[in-house]
Amino acid sequence: MKIKDLLNSAAQVLMPRTCAVCDNPLDGDEHYLCRQCLMELPRTHYEDITFNPFDQLMAGKVPIERCAAFFFYHKNDPYASILHDIKYRNVPTMGRWLTERAAHEMKESHFFDGIDAIVPVPLHYTKLASRGYNQSHFLAQGLSRATGIPEIKALKAVREHSTQTHKDAAERMRNTQGMYAASRSHCHGLDGNHLLIVDDVVTTGSTLLACATALKDTIPGVKISLFTLAAAQLE
Repeated sequence: MKIKDLLNSAAQVLMPRTCAVCDNPLDGDEHYLCRQCLMELPRTHYEDITFNPFDQLMAGKVPIERCAAFFFYHKNDPYASILHDIKYRNVPTMGRWLTERAAHEMKESHFFDGIDAIVPVPLHYTKLASRGYNQSHFLAQGLSRATGIPEIKALKAVREHSTQTHKDAAERMRNTQGMYAASRSHCHGLDGNHLLIVDDVVTTGSTLLACATALKDTIPGVKISLFTLAAAQLE
């Protein structure tokens, strides 16, 4: 047995890998989720639905080409632990793994056809310093790996905001107004391009709206689509 295999076996005994949803031990070829939980992941299939609930949420606010999310998020559901792990518990690589899977599963829908670049929702530098990473960057990485579409940092967070938790839709909208701006150094040459904004979860859509507006106001003729790992309370 190779030294690497021995070390992996020892690590499994000392710190066994467990499923992020059911907490059962993972087999050697399972990653983050066990086969059963992955199979039962509550997928939205929004990419196959014309004018899906995500599209409806954004309708009339800013022109959007198309919207999709990989799975449904419910606060008290066991699958909520996925977002908590990715966002707060220092496991952003699970997000990258999941979006890579999502892109492969969505291939037949042609959702990613015509997208020129993938843009993660940014974090303000103070929050980035505190958390240590931007989970949306890892999500964008997974999509980029699966599709070959480049990731660009076309957005920046120009001010810090208070948490969106426990805010209603109107409060969330006010909380995100003017929070994002296009990064002009990364937007050069993007006139008329089709950009995909990526975030971890959509609830009211206020964050994505603020990001889309910032790009629309800066890049002539830009087209915007939206993708989130999860969708909450849209139906």
